[in-house]
Amino acid sequence: MTLVPMSNTQKEIGSIGSPDSGCSSLYLRSKEVASIHDLTPEGEVPPPLQPSSLWFRFREYGRDAFSEFFGTMILVLFGDGVVAQVLLSHGQKGDYQSISWGWGLGVMLGVYASGVSGAHINPAVTFANCVFRGFPWRKLPVYALSQLLGAMCGAAIVYGNYKSAIDVYEGGSHLRTVPGYSDTATAGIFCTYPAEFMTKTGQFFSEFLASAILMFMIFALKDDGNLGAGPLTPLGLFFVIFGIGACFGWETGYAINLARDFGPRLTSYMLGYGHEVWAAGNYYFWVRWPRLARLCGC
Repeated sequence: MTLVPMSNTQKEIGSIGSPDSGCSSLYLRSKEVASIHDLTPEGEVPPPLQPSSLWFRFREYGRDAFSEFFGTMILVLFGDGVVAQVLLSHGQKGDYQSISWGWGLGVMLGVYASGVSGAHINPAVTFANCVFRGFPWRKLPVYALSQLLGAMCGAAIVYGNYKSAIDVYEGGSHLRTVPGYSDTATAGIFCTYPAEFMTKTGQFFSEFLASAILMFMIFALKDDGNLGAGPLTPLGLFFVIFGIGACFGWETGYAINLARDFGPRLTSYMLGYGHEVWAAGNYYFWVRWPRLARLCGC
């Protein structure tokens, strides 16, 4: 028998996921190099473990999808949650800056929750990584769908939590209205609507600018050849989102995320807010197409 010497636990910093993942965030993990007694005959390699559990294989194959789902769900839980609290309390339990803080925290915690997949939690970020960072294109549909479903789930949970308050604010459980159609509209809890003075060009440019800033700063925070944020990247993203909200969020609501806006918008439509969720702002949803503006910005 051969005795393999004990070795110290090492800390490894690198890209999350498999070598071809192209993930955009860093992780810090413990890696046990070797500290076992080799009981196999000398010269023989022990056979690898072959998990037979169906759930184990399902979890392994769906790891990235689950990661993006829960990361985006956490993002929307905190983001939509803070908007609901500020709006439904008539500003007594927070203000506009509270919303900036809430969305910043949502992004930071969502990144921590979804680190194993790269913590994209935004289809535009996944798309930009495919274009500029060699992220596999075959993963784009899986990531985008997972992010969309996570955002829908997060919005539904927020709605369930604040349903009683929404009933009181709207004036009844049978009333669900959209900004621009009512003074007591609550649809803005779940997705963004433009300020009344915004033109089509202004709507597009606002989302384009905010998305460009977001993607530029993500790449800057990840650029270890420059300064980089290393394991503090999630904290850096907190300040990026807070800054975008505080400085560029008023005009269109700084959605800057297809899943974060479209998912809750679809959820609000399913919950009874009606066709106006699409028609509001002179079909702002389609004209600005934040999806297009964000993809161009990224």
